[in-house]
Amino acid sequence: MEALSSIVGEINSVVWGPLMLVLILGVGFFLQVGLKFMPILKLGTGFGLLFKGRTDQGEGQISPFNALMTSLSATIGTGNIAGVATAIFLGGPGALFWMWMTALVGMATKYAEAVCAVKYRETDELGNFVGGPMYYIKNGLAAHWHWLAWAFALFGAIAAFGIGNGVQANGVAHVLEANFGLNTSVTGVILMVLTAAVILGGITRIGAVAGKLVPFMAICYIVAGLLVLLINIGAIGETLGLVFTYAFTPSAAQGGFAGAAVWAAIRFGVARGVFSNEAGLGSAPIAHAAASTKGPVNQGLIAMLGTFIDTIIVCSITGLAIISSGAWTSGESGAALTSLAFETSLPGVGGYLIAIALSIFAFTTILGWSFYGEKCVGFFFGYRALVPYRVLWIAMIYFGATADLGFIWLLADTLNAMMAIPNLIALALLSPVVFALTKEFFATNGASEEGEKNAAE
Repeated sequence: MEALSSIVGEINSVVWGPLMLVLILGVGFFLQVGLKFMPILKLGTGFGLLFKGRTDQGEGQISPFNALMTSLSATIGTGNIAGVATAIFLGGPGALFWMWMTALVGMATKYAEAVCAVKYRETDELGNFVGGPMYYIKNGLAAHWHWLAWAFALFGAIAAFGIGNGVQANGVAHVLEANFGLNTSVTGVILMVLTAAVILGGITRIGAVAGKLVPFMAICYIVAGLLVLLINIGAIGETLGLVFTYAFTPSAAQGGFAGAAVWAAIRFGVARGVFSNEAGLGSAPIAHAAASTKGPVNQGLIAMLGTFIDTIIVCSITGLAIISSGAWTSGESGAALTSLAFETSLPGVGGYLIAIALSIFAFTTILGWSFYGEKCVGFFFGYRALVPYRVLWIAMIYFGATADLGFIWLLADTLNAMMAIPNLIALALLSPVVFALTKEFFATNGASEEGEKNAAE
């Protein structure tokens, strides 16, 4: 096992190394420039469509709003609490800056993913819409690229059990045991029952639960985080100074913080940013493909909000709370660091808030990733595999909650990165389609708006 772990570790250092980070940022920046920075400039348009998208807008299984919430259910998770803390622990305050940069280019990536997902989606044997990287590779690219679709589906199907199931259940079990003394076996059983009640109902029930739970949990966490920032309001100016300074200069060692080079800030900021918002990994478009939307661009404008909400809002609150409270120099890492930051500012309450938030975030991640993994398996075996897959998914939760997942975490993290490779290649090749659809959409909408304006005058 040690030899296998060593091999996987070497592969992990490559797939999360410089080339991967350049590929993720490079493709995202290329798409952002090709779209003339539309995802940033049309942020308000996206929120307007999200508000209208609370009800069905066209063909599909779930509303555009619930499609985004399903996507966010998988992205707003341990990465927002433990991932941000790990990035700051390893890369210093400057890592937060590079998380922001990843999000700004990632908005274009997420937009392109959703546009392609809806454009090239198809219906399965049950009449449900299915899509994602494996389908826009198969239906949008030439035959000699189709092996990428099978590679993505294989990596996604396996990675889902680790990054979206076992690791999440393990995190919930241990945080509840540490804060409330709840036995990990009990937590495993509870999670199994709750998950079964949702995922056995398919994407419609997952979307309905996500549509209610995700906004509630996100708002509660944001309010708690803003309270921490308000308590530390005097340190906010210095905090922002540290973020921008250490993004380009080495972080000096202080307290329990060992110091970090600029490369560490970039590497861990980008890697943890991608882990959190999943822009470029290809998971989110699987959910957006099921949306009852008016068209590809409509859903793309809504999808890009996921990256903005996840990283620019939620991750920023976590990072700023950690730095402004002074906890980042404590020597703690991961969820313990975030917990310390909240507990320092909200004594007797902060630690419990993080424990509860982490549990709910991880639970919704299990729900969202169950759908992603299910569709990857369905790409190989069709609808016949859905029920056995869901049963296996539920059983894996108990194993994840009670076992030592060191190797599984490493393997899942590696496969998670490998999902991005075929997806990013496909997005680069399909970029002319994305650009053309976007240009046509805004030309048509712009003409319609001008016509309505002239008629009113």
